Amino acid sequence: MAHTDARATLIDGKAFAAGLVERIAEASARLEQTHGVRPGLAVVIVGEDPASQIYVRNKGETTARAGMRSDTHRLADTTTQADLLALIASLNADPGIHGILVQLPLPAHIDAAAVLAAIDPDKDVDGFHVVNAGRLAVGLPGLVPCTPLGSIMLLRQTLGDLSGLNAVIVGRSNIVGKPMAQLLLAENCTVTVAHSRSRDLPALCRSADILVAAVGRPEMIRGDWIKPGATVIDVGINRVPSADPVKAAEGRTRIVGDVALAEAAAVAGAITPVPGGVGPMTIACLLANTYSAACRAAGVESEPFDA
Repeated sequence: MAHTDARATLIDGKAFAAGLVERIAEASARLEQTHGVRPGLAVVIVGEDPASQIYVRNKGETTARAGMRSDTHRLADTTTQADLLALIASLNADPGIHGILVQLPLPAHIDAAAVLAAIDPDKDVDGFHVVNAGRLAVGLPGLVPCTPLGSIMLLRQTLGDLSGLNAVIVGRSNIVGKPMAQLLLAENCTVTVAHSRSRDLPALCRSADILVAAVGRPEMIRGDWIKPGATVIDVGINRVPSADPVKAAEGRTRIVGDVALAEAAAVAGAITPVPGGVGPMTIACLLANTYSAACRAAGVESEPFDA
């Protein structure tokens, strides 16, 4: 990507996600009209975690806006693991529910891995089930984790063909880093997965045409780590004290990514801001997965949503 401007193009994930939700709503309406299937998403939240409550409310509102069935199951933090597993079993058996999402984190007395493993892989719209991870690894159709899926859509929209580009991912989590690597390999990129033990991380980052930051450390990736003209996808969402000392003293905070945005924007060709970049894509891709799962359940080919 040629870099002529002194400042990177900001990749507007919010606008792309809004358009994606509209397209999903239209496709869902067609599915209901032609096959009598209305995509249904069930979200399960256990306890009163404030951030989780906001996420769940946003998911419910966006699901309803897309014309889908939206069920939210709010459970007390005293709920037993057995009761939670019984709810998942009933949702697995419900033909009107095509996607099941259990909001993390769960209370300490519940084994999150056991809960995620209990979800029917064909309804696992988070894409975290080991069966879906395996499908992605070997290139079979399956449900892909929402954040990497949204990131790849933004990359395709920004760059078009990704073939032959050097991609570096900083972070190796099962939720972002590893599935992102699989998706970029499928796009014929040359992929490096870097992490906290990588030697000379700045030099690795400087080799990237596509740099994906998913490490969970605020503004860790500096401007001089970025190759001029590179495309930067910042997956980080970190809450830090306000830049205004008075507000910081009052305990006010702001959201930043894993990349030092101002520094990076002076070097990169294009970059996702935080907030407003990858974040909105995650909920939109959750709905795309729910729609795909509904199509699969009905034996219908799903419509593609790529740019």
